[in-house]
Amino acid sequence: MEGRMARWFVYVVRCVDGSLYTGISTDVPARIAAHNAGRGARYTRSRRPVELVHTERKKSQSTALKREAAIKAWPRERKLTLVAGEPAS
Repeated sequence: MEGRMARWFVYVVRCVDGSLYTGISTDVPARIAAHNAGRGARYTRSRRPVELVHTERKKSQSTALKREAAIKAWPRERKLTLVAGEPAS
């Protein structure tokens, strides 16, 4: 059953202006390519290129969406701690 289930990821990219964008995807490399081609989120279209700085694998789309919302609600300093590889919960 595990082989048939989609693998969801939460990812964080650093935009060219230094801002951070958080999203979810089942194919992170393709999503980053879409962001850099101007076909990603509206936020990243004017802030290209973007660089992948963090990923987390999640069991389902639901858990990925919840984690994305949680990260987006964090202050910038906490996000920077996360992308630096330090535990941020």
